[in-house]
Amino acid sequence: MDFNVKRLAADAGTFLSRAVQFTEEKLGQAEKTELDAHLENLLAKAECTRHWTEKIMKQTEILLQPNPNVRIEEFLYEKLEKKAPTRMNNNEQLGEYMIDSGNEFGPGTAYGNALTKCGETQKQIGIAEREFIQSSAINFLTPFRNFLEGDFKTISKERKLLQNKRLDLDAAKTRLKKARAAEARAAAEQEVRIAQSEFDRQGEITRLLLEGIGSTHAHHLRCLNDFVEAQTTYYAQCYQYMVDLQKQLGSFPTTLTSNNNQNSSSSAQSTSDPSIPVSSSLPTPANSIVTSGFSELRASCGTRKARVLYDYDAADSSELSLLADEVITVYSVPGMDTDWLMGERGTQKGRVPITYLELLN
Repeated sequence: MDFNVKRLAADAGTFLSRAVQFTEEKLGQAEKTELDAHLENLLAKAECTRHWTEKIMKQTEILLQPNPNVRIEEFLYEKLEKKAPTRMNNNEQLGEYMIDSGNEFGPGTAYGNALTKCGETQKQIGIAEREFIQSSAINFLTPFRNFLEGDFKTISKERKLLQNKRLDLDAAKTRLKKARAAEARAAAEQEVRIAQSEFDRQGEITRLLLEGIGSTHAHHLRCLNDFVEAQTTYYAQCYQYMVDLQKQLGSFPTTLTSNNNQNSSSSAQSTSDPSIPVSSSLPTPANSIVTSGFSELRASCGTRKARVLYDYDAADSSELSLLADEVITVYSVPGMDTDWLMGERGTQKGRVPITYLELLN
């Protein structure tokens, strides 16, 4: 292998000269050429842009993929230029489980049908999430990453060259001050002029690159708008899916019994007591509040018998604990919240929520 010995020696000499100049500047033993204020401001702006671009990009990646192991796997596949395996996200996985369980319980049952509907909605949300992640990665993360791995690397390279040219210029100025002989001074002055010319040229190149940061900000602003639009679309889709699901679930009749009782025992209990209906539908919050029976009870200031739909544990001493299918006496008290009534069971009494009750004729 051939080596250019003279070039190698010259490079080593330049490196040593820069090292000596840098060390003497740090020790305060040599003068330092300062960059103009405009260039310093551009450099600070570029560094600030790099700092926050890295933070925003990293946090966005965490938002789009919270699992660090999956992020590492995707990074390795990207570096290997291979396609990462497609896997279901959390919503899609939950949807699969709900649909499978709904089929197991029986799509003809209210619970099984509800599980199936919920599962289908979760899968729709999972698909919307996948589209949101893909859109954000292309329109938001990729431009940010291109800036860090492309434009800013070029800026850093030219900035380092500018620093080297400045060290060369200051080292030449130092040698000029130390020169005594006329011939040595003439050579040193020529060296200073060349170093000054190279420093000015590199400064202009660096300045032009740094002024492009403004264009970078404008580009990132457009990317930010795309990201917000993708988020808006995603959340709007999720909201609409859940509203539709809520309407579907509201139409399902649901037998409300205690979780501790089997269906057979509930049926037997209902048969033995003709005053208690076999089943009742879960009232929606809106219907519970405006039910005509409760309104009439408040207006009459009388008492009514009510069947407890399902268990309720009192939150404090002012409330009455309830057991599913028991019958209690209820009445209204002036000034009481419309969502509550006073309930009595023998000598016990306390507030009870009306959504847990069914008035009896």
